[in-house]
Amino acid sequence: MDELSPTRLWLMRSLFVVLALIILFFQLLPIDTQPVSLFTPDLFPPLANIDPAEARLRDLLKHSTTRNWIGPDLLISFAFAWSLRRPEYVPMLVLACVFLLSDLLLQRPPGLWAALALLSCENLRGRSRTLRDSTFGAEWLAVSILLVGILLMNRIVLSILLVTPPQLGLSLIELGMTIIVYPAVVFVTRSGMGVRRAAPGELDSMGARG
Repeated sequence: MDELSPTRLWLMRSLFVVLALIILFFQLLPIDTQPVSLFTPDLFPPLANIDPAEARLRDLLKHSTTRNWIGPDLLISFAFAWSLRRPEYVPMLVLACVFLLSDLLLQRPPGLWAALALLSCENLRGRSRTLRDSTFGAEWLAVSILLVGILLMNRIVLSILLVTPPQLGLSLIELGMTIIVYPAVVFVTRSGMGVRRAAPGELDSMGARG
């Protein structure tokens, strides 16, 4: 199938939206990151046998435990990989809607992270030809710098607006894991989804040669 045929374009754009929804679905799952003891008996009586006020207090304490781990941001990783390889598969409108939806579902300040992520994708889109002729190391470095920039700008703007930013430790863990898994994301993008860079001389979506 022609990489730029209307059927192929809409198929791949739909695939990216489905991929984004799957990633957001797993991010919203209520996974408890605290260690669970399988063999230590519960020293507290069942909730049904204690005072209702104590039950509420225990429930509050249970759900107020500090989270100490967070996974990589796969959504922005795939958005970066696709923007570099086939920008026509992830137009600005699609990216803006997906990023804004992630802000709303993940309870971030609506629009801030989405705007930073969109600007980063557009930056990579404009540098796609240059990075295509470079090594993967150059691409990985460029992506890493943009991820660091998003983290810093997000925290700076939130601080200016007097909004409490996310925990710095968790943000750094997410940043590090996102950078680490980016090569795997690129491998899946190329080998599993068939999203490859345009060959030299191939027409892009605007009719220009790569």
